[in-house]
Amino acid sequence: MPRVDHDAFYRSALAVHGETAKGVHWNSTETQEVRFRVLRDLLPDDLSGLTLVDAGCGFGDFYCYLERRGERPGRYLGLDAMEPMVEIARRRTGCEIRILDVLNDSLPIADYYLCSGAMNNLTREESDRFIRHCYAASKTGFVFNLLKGWNTSPIYNFYLPREIKRLGQELEADCRIEEGYLAGDFTTAFIKKQAREC
Repeated sequence: MPRVDHDAFYRSALAVHGETAKGVHWNSTETQEVRFRVLRDLLPDDLSGLTLVDAGCGFGDFYCYLERRGERPGRYLGLDAMEPMVEIARRRTGCEIRILDVLNDSLPIADYYLCSGAMNNLTREESDRFIRHCYAASKTGFVFNLLKGWNTSPIYNFYLPREIKRLGQELEADCRIEEGYLAGDFTTAFIKKQAREC
């Protein structure tokens, strides 16, 4: 059973806060961009030849963050299940943004997948499926953040880094975890071993 009604959860935030970080349930633009910096640091230095899929892209804020840094992936594709988010992301980025359910739909193949915050109110089972789907659809790896702590919230989904390390081991991924940049948050890169050997 879902933790929340996702449609109502995001539509209400969008109605109250508009096209802002709070409109996608982040505390502030500043903390959202701290998360983006850590995600970016776990991706290759040069994105220009890579296809990057942003799973649960929201308003396309990660792409806008890269543009402000003077960076563009070779191809950026945003995925989101919410039609209003997709419409806004298309307008803001000028990129291909698809309405797609990461948990249940077939995913396009890309060099890297990334996800910032889209798993925060999924169930454990949904998060596990989300990670596996994105990792399987990536040629090289999946970079994502999660809320850190004991999983006791009725709304939000918390993990301990050691749980994600175990999943990485099961998937036979090289796993890197970054902590300490914000309280209650951590970021993970699952990199395919054969990709690292190339």
